[in-house]
Amino acid sequence: MDSITTHSLHSFIASATVRAPGVCGELAQGLLGSSYFLVTCPVDFFSRVRVDLYQEPTGVNVPPHCSKTASAVQRTLEYLGYAHLGANISISNPIPRSKGFGSSSADLSAAITATGLALGIELTPAQVGQLALKVEPTDGVMFPGIVMFDHRDGTVAEQLGPPPPVEIVAIDFGGEVDTLAFNQVDRSPQWRAVQGETDEALTLVREGLRLGDPWALGRGATKSALAAQKVLFKPRLPDVIAFAQAVGAVGVNVAHSGTAVGVLLDATQRRGKSTFRQARQAFPEAEAVYHLRLLGGGVQRV
Repeated sequence: MDSITTHSLHSFIASATVRAPGVCGELAQGLLGSSYFLVTCPVDFFSRVRVDLYQEPTGVNVPPHCSKTASAVQRTLEYLGYAHLGANISISNPIPRSKGFGSSSADLSAAITATGLALGIELTPAQVGQLALKVEPTDGVMFPGIVMFDHRDGTVAEQLGPPPPVEIVAIDFGGEVDTLAFNQVDRSPQWRAVQGETDEALTLVREGLRLGDPWALGRGATKSALAAQKVLFKPRLPDVIAFAQAVGAVGVNVAHSGTAVGVLLDATQRRGKSTFRQARQAFPEAEAVYHLRLLGGGVQRV
């Protein structure tokens, strides 16, 4: 997607291009005390955003259906004291939308970071996260590594470590979830009802990250996925769990506010491609199947 440049070339100031990863749902999610948390699951799906800045105060121009990104750039300019500038944004983003793959989080993180870099300012991940949260609930993909992040107000932000070697076969059985609308509903009673399970899930995920152990990570992610059935039910989750067990996967994870379900594999066994083919055969009714790799998060200038 590309926006239409409406500025004079003579008023051009600077530009920057940044990419940010999407996610395959979350490795865990729930309540920690009274705060929400998620554990990020960044994958090799990227949004690439270019921000051009101009002296002309003509607003922020974006591709169609990217008003959230426009709002993020405008807020960033205001935050940095450059609200008088105009901006032109180009976005290249193959990440599926409204599925739990973090398409909007990637767009916002990349656009906010690029706006700062175009002005010669390197925003911290915490600053990027807070600016993104002013637009909508967001994932923690702006932080390097795997992190625990409060996707609603950012009060919980803890780096948990680098990712262990994990491949993911992600299955989407169709449908969409509007992240903004979903998170406007108070779901704390449902999360409190399963807080024991999500606490155990978080402990296992932490252990998997600390030890670099895909199996502990997978057990924690599976426990979180099952607990989340009380919050957003996925009718095919039992079938995916059975498939994961049959192919020797380390576990499953879900998009807690999306439609995606991931089969987690120990990447050292190099069975991602064969499992991808098996998943397409086992679930021919699936809208899409993807072969992904777990990454550390963080934005990158390109």
